[in-house]
Amino acid sequence: MIERGVDGENLSPTGARERFLVGELVEDGVRNLILSSWKRCHLMGVSPDPSDPPYWEDLDLASPLIHAAEPVLDRLEAVFSGSRANVGLADRRGAVLSRRFGEASLVHHLPASHSRPGFVFAEQFAGTNGIALALAERRFCQVYGAEHFSERSQANACWGMPIRDPLSGHIEGVLALGCPRLEAKPAMEAVMRSAAHDIERRLLERSTERERSLLRAYLDARHKSHSDGALRGKYLIGEDDLVQSGLEWHDQMILQEGAAELISSAQRAATVVLLSDGRQATLLSRPLTSSSGVAGFVVEAILPLDLAWRRRTLSPNLSESRRLLAAPAQAPAPLPVPQSPPLPVPVLVAARTDGLVLVGEPIAGRLAVAARRRLELLAEASTRIGTTLDVSRTAWELAEVAVPRLADFVTIDLPEAVLRGDESADPRTDLHRTVVHGIREDCPFYPVGQRVNLRPGTPHLRCLERMQAVLEPDLKTAAGWLAQDFEHTDRLLAQNVHSLISAPLLARGVVLGIATFYRAQDSAPFGDDDLALAQELVTRAALCVDNARRYTREHATVLALQRSLLPHSLPQQSTVELAHRYLPAESSVGGDWFDVIPLSGTRVALLVGDVVGHGLHAAATMGQLRTAARNFAELDLAPDEVLTHLDNLVGRLDAGDGGRQPLIGATCLYAIYDPTTQLCTMARAGHPPPALVGPDGSVTFPDLPAGQPLGLGGLPFETTEIHLPEDTSLVLYTDGLIEDRHRDIDEGLDRLRHALAHPDRSPEETCDAVMDAVAPQHPGDDIALLVARAHALPSAWIATWDLPADPALVSDIRAAAMRQLTDWDLEEIAFATELLLSELVTNAVRYGGEPIQVRLIHDRSLICEVYDGSSTSPRLRQAASTDEGGRGLFLVAQLAQAWGTRYTADGKVIWAEFTLGRTGVSDAA
Repeated sequence: MIERGVDGENLSPTGARERFLVGELVEDGVRNLILSSWKRCHLMGVSPDPSDPPYWEDLDLASPLIHAAEPVLDRLEAVFSGSRANVGLADRRGAVLSRRFGEASLVHHLPASHSRPGFVFAEQFAGTNGIALALAERRFCQVYGAEHFSERSQANACWGMPIRDPLSGHIEGVLALGCPRLEAKPAMEAVMRSAAHDIERRLLERSTERERSLLRAYLDARHKSHSDGALRGKYLIGEDDLVQSGLEWHDQMILQEGAAELISSAQRAATVVLLSDGRQATLLSRPLTSSSGVAGFVVEAILPLDLAWRRRTLSPNLSESRRLLAAPAQAPAPLPVPQSPPLPVPVLVAARTDGLVLVGEPIAGRLAVAARRRLELLAEASTRIGTTLDVSRTAWELAEVAVPRLADFVTIDLPEAVLRGDESADPRTDLHRTVVHGIREDCPFYPVGQRVNLRPGTPHLRCLERMQAVLEPDLKTAAGWLAQDFEHTDRLLAQNVHSLISAPLLARGVVLGIATFYRAQDSAPFGDDDLALAQELVTRAALCVDNARRYTREHATVLALQRSLLPHSLPQQSTVELAHRYLPAESSVGGDWFDVIPLSGTRVALLVGDVVGHGLHAAATMGQLRTAARNFAELDLAPDEVLTHLDNLVGRLDAGDGGRQPLIGATCLYAIYDPTTQLCTMARAGHPPPALVGPDGSVTFPDLPAGQPLGLGGLPFETTEIHLPEDTSLVLYTDGLIEDRHRDIDEGLDRLRHALAHPDRSPEETCDAVMDAVAPQHPGDDIALLVARAHALPSAWIATWDLPADPALVSDIRAAAMRQLTDWDLEEIAFATELLLSELVTNAVRYGGEPIQVRLIHDRSLICEVYDGSSTSPRLRQAASTDEGGRGLFLVAQLAQAWGTRYTADGKVIWAEFTLGRTGVSDAA
């Protein structure tokens, strides 16, 4: 059975309270605010057995709250006449100040605690009830039947509505309504809200009357004086002259703000105010006492005579002000039922009569200043929070804005998943301390990085459950907070930490963490205005944190894609020492890439490239271009041909996009180094030139034809051949290394030149030195760096024979090759090599053309190459059983680890490679 409240929502099931009292879980079917109250009562040791709450005699029955509420209570008594309802008024401590009954006889049948003023219904004394819950939750609350913690209240329904001072926003008391639960009606909530609003309006009227009396005293004093003493003839003082001055509305606001600060200082003072157009006005404040004894301050404006400001009516003249004050006050019209509690608005008389800018009591001035500073803080937060797309940094910015203007200390706890850019499955169990910031560093909060485990009933957990900020004005009595960690909370209390606000970081329906604000030492406890400000501040910050989280997730996704598309390691080469570095941009991942591709004949291809733009599209395009470049390289194409194919590919990618994305565009530098000739053939497509570091430490940037970026089409690419002496380093890089917003390319190249001028460094050391000296501290673009130190292949490990086109000489070549393999101690592969050479050389003699050359290269593998003057490429095919030929290349493919064809300027080369058990030059030496 599920009990239902008057608002129709599910409440506690029968027996839920009993299960809670014996320690069982009752999360389902019990409202969060009721369950939180039960937990607090349990922590405070409140007994559910029938017992009267404490009785206090020190009631202030002459307080403004009593005077404002009396007529409203009279009206409620008439509304509920004849029913078994009772209406109560309690102060901010929970002590009942007044009781009214629908049936007068109820006073004789109800227990004393429910019929006489003076009994205290705060949570720590009476458990869960309407008055206690309204004070604890600081909002309208209903407690229905079994939701009461006390045994004796199970048959009742009650409501509690906080009453706030409209000027300060502080809770002054609670309006309570109780009746048998079977007589509860939905309309009772509307009646309670309307009655509380009427009491708050009457409190406001009493405050306004005090301001009126001060204004009346000021006008009477100015009317008796027609002389301005020493100031006459030098300054204009008085409302009539201010009318002629023609102040704009924003200048009026500037004067009012300055006057509010003077009133809040509660002393005779003067200040100069700079108006919007550069002119100055002087504000003077002096004490004032009304005929009824109200003490306040008046602020007047002094304007220089020589300022020719245009005329503009600012306020009613003196006689009109007197007429308004003399008019009898009209009875206020009944107000409609408000949809939410009225906002606290400071009320200050602002008539500029006879030189007056503001008049009021110091407390009202302080409230006006506080309200303005709260708005200033929110305005400042909009510019200071969210300056980066880093989750942790955004959280720190929230704390830096709040300290010390809102709080003395701020802690922020975020789930580890949010720090990674994901959503937390259960933020209550995944919180980590991310920020601790305050007015000093020795306060013993949990340190940054520690996991935070929240116990039930803590303000932090309650704010997550309710999805709204929670205020604990007095931590010494906050049972849930104290029970979190008694030793830890004792240390905080010893440091005079006395008040907190916990607010959830909630954005777009996702819980991102908790921000907790603390006050300590002499700071006033947090109030409801602070609660609203903290909630607004955290709400704004949460959007920035969520933006940073989403960016972190997208950035991590793109970075993971990019890293998966880049080489994880470089291939081992005996003739080239290699090292590389890759640094993604801080703001967004780009499309830079590099690669090292082993080619036939111990050659190696080196390339770097850069796709225009950033993000997922650039990273995916980079992957396509790198894969395509490897495929074109496997065909043993020259650098200019590889770039031509890449240029066509980029053009097709752009054309196939249908205009949904901007033109891709990319740059690339492609180089092939041949250690047998020490020649490096290079071509570039709009890419920065490489750097050559000679054995003597000289650094040059070869003047390669620039070429156009990939994707433009139309123009051919040009190649350049450069001889690389032994131990020359070839340095390839992308423009992110040498160019950023703070320097131009020439400065970057100059820094690179100085960083490379150390030939004694290894490639790894060179990479470290370049990244330290040249790379920007906060790169706005990706950086790819590839360093290759070139070595020549010793001539002793190369054997070459020129052969006329005579089949009879094939056997001589086989014999010479076998002798060479014996010299290299490679007899174990001699038989297979003899068969393979016989087939390749015979094909060259029969079907190729002169010149014919045979070359053996002993490196990490044994490479057999046969050159001929024909451009006709052989192909592997499946020979039929009746064919007399066509099995030669099939035999080659079976004997060799790899084989292929590459073209030269005057013919082709057919090559085959055998795997060796040993590892090349160093082993053979």
